[in-house]
Formats: sequence, C-alpha cells, structure tokens
Amino acid sequence: MLDIRVVRENTDLVRAGIRRKGEDETTVDRALALDAQRRRLLQHAEALKNKKNTVSAQVAAMKARKEDAAAVIAETRAVAEEIKQLDEQLRAVELELHSVMLHIPNIPHASVPDGRTPADNIPVAHWGEPPVIDFTPKPHWELIEHLGIVDFARGTKITGAGFPVFVGKGARLERALISFFLDEAAEGGYTELLPPLLVNAESATGTGQLPDKEGQMYADQAEGLYLVPTAEVPVTNFYRDEILNEDRLPVKFCAYTPCFRREAGSYGKDVRGLNRVHQFDKVELVQMVRPDTSYDALENLRESAERLLRKLGLHYRVLLMCAGDLGFTQAKKYDLEVWSIAQQRWLEVSSISNFESYQARRLNIRYRPASGGKPEILHTLNGSALALPRVLAALLEQYQTPEGKVIVPSVLHRYTGFQVIG
Repeated sequence: MLDIRVVRENTDLVRAGIRRKGEDETTVDRALALDAQRRRLLQHAEALKNKKNTVSAQVAAMKARKEDAAAVIAETRAVAEEIKQLDEQLRAVELELHSVMLHIPNIPHASVPDGRTPADNIPVAHWGEPPVIDFTPKPHWELIEHLGIVDFARGTKITGAGFPVFVGKGARLERALISFFLDEAAEGGYTELLPPLLVNAESATGTGQLPDKEGQMYADQAEGLYLVPTAEVPVTNFYRDEILNEDRLPVKFCAYTPCFRREAGSYGKDVRGLNRVHQFDKVELVQMVRPDTSYDALENLRESAERLLRKLGLHYRVLLMCAGDLGFTQAKKYDLEVWSIAQQRWLEVSSISNFESYQARRLNIRYRPASGGKPEILHTLNGSALALPRVLAALLEQYQTPEGKVIVPSVLHRYTGFQVIG
C-alpha cells in the first residue's frame, strides 16, 4: 500500500506510475477526496476538543465561585456529543480510505522499462548455450509417461486436472530438488521456515493477494482461509504488526511449500505436462531490509536463483519486466527462464521482486533505527529459488538419452541416491 502522503504530495508521479502499469487511476481521485474529508473532520474535531477544554475550565471556575454553571455544562455536553459523532464519521471515512488505498497499485521503479505486454520485457542476461543433441528430443510429458515417474491420469482421478502424482524416482527427484534448493539457501544465510499451508484473509491482504487475486486462490469460505499460492504469503506475514531492531536486518527466510493456484483460463499446448499445474512445489526466498539497501538485496536474490540454475547446468536468461507486465504489488521484477530443448521455447522458473514499502505498510512491519527516532517502514523482497515444475521439465528434456533414459545432474546425486532414471 502506498503512503497517502505520497499520493497527496506526488499525485502526478503516482498517476503516471499507475498508467505505466495499465491500471485504473480513478482510485487516486477517490483516495484524495477521502483524504481531504478525513483532514477536514480531524480539524473540526480538534477545534471542538479545544472548545470543550475551554468550556470545561469555565465550568470549574464557575463552580469554584459557586455560580450557576448549568447552561455552560449543557453546552459542554452538546460539544461532547458532537465530538462523538465526528469521531464516528472519522472512523468510517478512515476505513473507506484504507479500502481505496488497497486498490491503488505499487508504482514502478524508475529503472523499469515502459511496455504493456511480455514482448516488451527486456533480456538483461543469459548463461550457457542451448543444448545440442544428435537425436530428436522427446518433450518431458512423453518422457514422464515412458519412465512412469509422474502420473497425471491418476492425479486427475484423485483430484482433477493439474494435480499430478509423482511416483518412485520421480518423487525422489522432486524431493532431491527441494532439499538441494533449501540447502543452498541455508548456505546463503537464509533461515528456514516450515509455514502453514492455509492463511487468513488478513495475511493474504497484507502481501497483496487480496483484493487483487481472489480468482487465482483456492478458498475455504466457511473458515475464511486460503490455500497458499506461494510461500511468500505466510513467510512475509511472519513479522506482521511487529517492530524489529535495525540490527535484526536483513531478515532472510527460505521456505518450501506446495503452492496452489487455480490458473483459471489456462489452456492449450503451452500448459501440457508440467508447464502449468494447479499444485506445485516451490522454494521461496524472502528478505526484509532497510529501504536504502533493497535494490542491492534484489540483485542478491537474483544471483541466488541464478546460481541454482548454473549448478544444474540449465541454459537460462534473465528478463527485466516492463511496467505493464509487473504485478499489482511489485516495484521491480526479474523473471528467470530456462530453455526447453524439446519444446523450443523459454519456461519461466523464477520471479525476483522488490515491493519496496508496499507490502510492509499493509503488514505494519517496521524497524527501529539504531540511531534512535521513530520506527520506520522497511522494504520486502522475494524470489523463487526455485519453482520446480518447469525446472524438472527442462532437466528431463535436456538430460535425456536416445534410449529414453534421463541422466541426473551430479549436484543431485547425494540427494537422489541414483544417477540415472530408466
């Protein structure tokens, strides 16, 4: 959530940022109108409270002189009643203002390029070369069926489409990737959390899934709970409504969770196999930092995710996302994509995002400066390191043999206990 003072004092900048994202800027008008109404009410209430204090002092003086203060007491009561009514109006306006502010998106950082579609995203780095093999590679969904390591049909029977069952070496390879990612995060100074897989509406609102992404989450309406679409939600809420000492920063958390996304409207050849599923495994990195260090932290997160891909030997590229392809809450974002040798296209495996103070203000997470002074809002960041489905798809396709076997990358051997699948 943006600071209302920023909206009030830098209105043109805020409007321009909203337009760059292709979002509705009329919310700014509503926010400014409510803010003006709130300040008028505050000024009126303050004037009445001063009047009440003056009249109360007058009553005390009259009583001390044994004068009849009935009329003045009546006036005091009338002022007190008016103050009560004003306070009720103020609470209602503040609630409405808060609701409107939740619908104003974060503003893109100055370094974010203009653009409205994925075609406007800018490649800023790459590693490796597209793998070359001397036979026609099978797509991962054919390899999976041949090797019997993921069962889509029985997952559909058990739950529905998009809920695969990992079997045998497929399950062990999935677990190996999770353990590898978590161990690498630990070496990078991250503290591991194992969070709940259900969150309440307050948590989802704090990180920005609500009110923006209701349609993408699985919800238990009776309990008011949501299955996590990403570990970002419970992990970033860990310190909600708390004040941290500056020497506690940076906070660095990692967490593995299954993630649940409805992915409404997804269909076609690009969602075959593991390309897009409703339940998938992911290791998430979250940082909470001082505002002046958050863009260094963004590059640190990016490097952490890239390092995993390099160790797995996967050809990848890094995209700087354009303003129109940023999420509602993000100020700047990189996407990491791996090359699918069989599908001949890029597959997204990680998003690395800086939210600046947007999430922390919603979550009321602050830090107390070591130099003293009032607590300040910190900055939050997160990144996938990594999301497993497309990483696994790329691994299977790149490391397949002409016989239909798959060679397991050496960095995973100590986790899998085997070197070949098939």
